[in-house]
Amino acid sequence: MPSRSYRFYTCDVFTGTRFGGNQLAVLPQADGLSDREMQQIAREFNFSETTFVFPSQPPHARRVRIFTPTKELPFAGHPNVGTAFVLASTGELGSIDSGASISFEEKAGPVAITIQRRQGGAIGCELLAPERLSLGQSLTPAAVAAAVSLPADAIVTTPHAPQVVSVGLPFVLAQLRDRAALERARPNVPALDPLMKQGAPPDILLYVHSADEFDVRARMFAPMDGVPEDPATGSANCALAGLLAHNAPARDGTFHWRIAQGIEMGRPSLLEASADKRDGAVVATRIGGTCVLVSEGRLEVD
Repeated sequence: MPSRSYRFYTCDVFTGTRFGGNQLAVLPQADGLSDREMQQIAREFNFSETTFVFPSQPPHARRVRIFTPTKELPFAGHPNVGTAFVLASTGELGSIDSGASISFEEKAGPVAITIQRRQGGAIGCELLAPERLSLGQSLTPAAVAAAVSLPADAIVTTPHAPQVVSVGLPFVLAQLRDRAALERARPNVPALDPLMKQGAPPDILLYVHSADEFDVRARMFAPMDGVPEDPATGSANCALAGLLAHNAPARDGTFHWRIAQGIEMGRPSLLEASADKRDGAVVATRIGGTCVLVSEGRLEVD
């Protein structure tokens, strides 16, 4: 059987500078690929995620499938933002000079994305999370601290203890007492077992409130998914936006945060998060930012 050829693009997501942000590979016309082949391709790129784009039925513009090197995900943040950016940058969506909106059909549900050309020409993309904020079980500071090689007193327990939170993909979210603790954190794979036995996901987002050019600084570890550390995690920070809005004293409003991630691993990222709260309930969460193209080519599949 002759090999089949598929065009691919790679981009860096949540950054305006090449070789920052989070890497993503996108196959914009993936028709004909099997589940096994998509998993193999994701393993070949070995980025935290690779996306495969297929035609969809209205009202969705495209069907998007997201793979890590080890498994398929129902939803993720930077793959959606990066895929929309690639489709917009390569002319797949027509003119975006006056802005554009697109809907991706995904396993977690429809993902709406707005696209806007910013001053200076950069393309900004922002997604609306496919699910409302879901607050899961709380976890002990000692168990979470052990999983990231920190003492238990490095974790802050007000206004929330370490907790499972999701807006489409669950993460353990934990606030640390200071930036020094954030910088010292390292994944401890054996210590993840007790968390997983409690039914918690093995993916942990640590964060601190920041009093500099950012509102929040964060790191995310997912070693069980083949990602020891992620430089920019849209789905986790979108969940964080929901949690922060949930704990905000105000019962109504739209809240915004500039979140830095990836600095400790040499891939600085900026994620723009927001959440809407009405009558004390978080009703919407969003994450966005800019991206840059890095490469394009063709991939041969036997």
